Amino acid sequence: MTDRLHAFEAIDNFRDYGDYATAAGRRVKPGRLLRSAHHARASEADLERLKAMDIGAVVDLRRPSERRDQPSRRPEGFSGRIIEGGVDDGAEAPHITFLKTADLTPDSGRRFMTQTYRTLPFDPSQKDVFGRYFQALADQAETSRNRAVVIHCAAGKDRTGFLAALTHHLLGVSRDDMVEDYLLTNTAVDLAGRAPGIAKQLHKMTGRVASDDAIVAFLGVEAAYLEAAFAEVEARHGSVEAYLREALGVDTARRDRILERLTA
Repeated sequence: MTDRLHAFEAIDNFRDYGDYATAAGRRVKPGRLLRSAHHARASEADLERLKAMDIGAVVDLRRPSERRDQPSRRPEGFSGRIIEGGVDDGAEAPHITFLKTADLTPDSGRRFMTQTYRTLPFDPSQKDVFGRYFQALADQAETSRNRAVVIHCAAGKDRTGFLAALTHHLLGVSRDDMVEDYLLTNTAVDLAGRAPGIAKQLHKMTGRVASDDAIVAFLGVEAAYLEAAFAEVEARHGSVEAYLREALGVDTARRDRILERLTA
């Protein structure tokens, strides 16, 4: 088990995505970039631990309906920035619709995830939150306190994984390290151990039966998913740098402030 992973009582997939070498010969600072699944079930001990981390911003990538169903818990006296968004169209999350309606096989799960990643970078509400996250990183470079930022969605693997990978790209982390970090979800979460329980929950909710293999394929991540997202970004914008600039507002000045804050 890597020391990047932080064990919480009731927050899944919590880990540090800093502390990587960059192409410029510098290193991303540890303890400043954190990622996780949602915090709705955080225990009192978890909240105390979060408080000790001196978190300056929490970026919640979930849809409004997800936040209503599972509202976040925060440490008492939390003073950081909360960044969230999303158009409240009343629709359920796409992954829930998939679980209720699609053929529940490993192949169908992989097809769904690949298509999800192809469209994720261009969802208007996600782009808005992504842009405000990068703005928060730049803003903190201009303050005296270098506080941590936590990004999370529901499971902390897809929306969170793509945003963490974008951050790595901006900071000059190698593609190999970026993908390795992304795939840590498969280590941080006991996929095989959790699959039977999730299959039972799914059956109770929908009456449908899914194999453990299908659940594992849906719960985990594969390098091909992230590659699909970056390939689509490059196809539409020409490069990841152009996407960061044109879609998310990360111009040269903002990028330089982020590099100043997060690398040494």
